[in-house]
Amino acid sequence: MGDLYSEYLVKKQPTTKDAVIRYGLIALTVLFAAAGLFMIPLLLIVAVALAVACYFIIPKTDMEYEYLFVNGELDIDAVMAKSKRKKVKSLDIREADLIAPLNSHRMDYYNGNTKLKTLDYSSGDPSHRRFAVIIKSENENCRIIIEPDEHMIQAIKNSAPGKVFLD
Repeated sequence: MGDLYSEYLVKKQPTTKDAVIRYGLIALTVLFAAAGLFMIPLLLIVAVALAVACYFIIPKTDMEYEYLFVNGELDIDAVMAKSKRKKVKSLDIREADLIAPLNSHRMDYYNGNTKLKTLDYSSGDPSHRRFAVIIKSENENCRIIIEPDEHMIQAIKNSAPGKVFLD
């Protein structure tokens, strides 16, 4: 009955790279289809291959991250194009070394460490309050960037009070 539970959905901001991929693939598909229809019919095969690539790649440019926190476990799911869901990470918060805002002085050592693997599951907007979770994952130290709301960060703090800092 005293379960700590919180969930939150964050929409990833589209980047220039996402726009180039999306519109570049569409333009190439149209270009090869037109060239295949009017010039060399063999180019229609390339157009079909590009259309299949569009089907699989374009949804990955429209991404949302859903955080689900239950009793010390933080599950992060990627929701692609509001239709496909994939579990990307599951963390036991009690195993984390440190959880603090990304711009906190407590993160100075970790922000400067180039050997630390960084996984960004936030909106990517630097004006939002993003947190970093320093944890050992798959036998290497990782900095996992998340963007929880106030209710979730309080639930995380209640779960591991000595490791979570809000400054």
